[in-house]
Amino acid sequence: MNPFGQIDPPAAIKGKDPGVGIGGLIQKIIWLLIIGAGIYALINLILAGYAFMSAGDDAKKVAGAWAKIWQTLMGLAFAAGAFVLAAIFGQLIFGRWDFILNPSIPEL
Repeated sequence: MNPFGQIDPPAAIKGKDPGVGIGGLIQKIIWLLIIGAGIYALINLILAGYAFMSAGDDAKKVAGAWAKIWQTLMGLAFAAGAFVLAAIFGQLIFGRWDFILNPSIPEL
């Protein structure tokens, strides 16, 4: 007889695989980071565009604004490239292209 009684899983994960709960949490964290990177890049592009427009004839300010624009675009390219690399490594190591982006932790 168990003195603590029966503990039921929460309704959100009831009836699902045991590894889906923690895998879903990891997936949501990954997507939150990617969305945050996109929002940061958008704000950074807007601020760089404003700096470019307000630079006038000052060559240093124009060069600084262009550098900020290119750095933001390269950051977006790296974020997009991370998806491609995650798909390649997921396919090579785990046999599923979406294993890293949509993890499912198996029960031991």
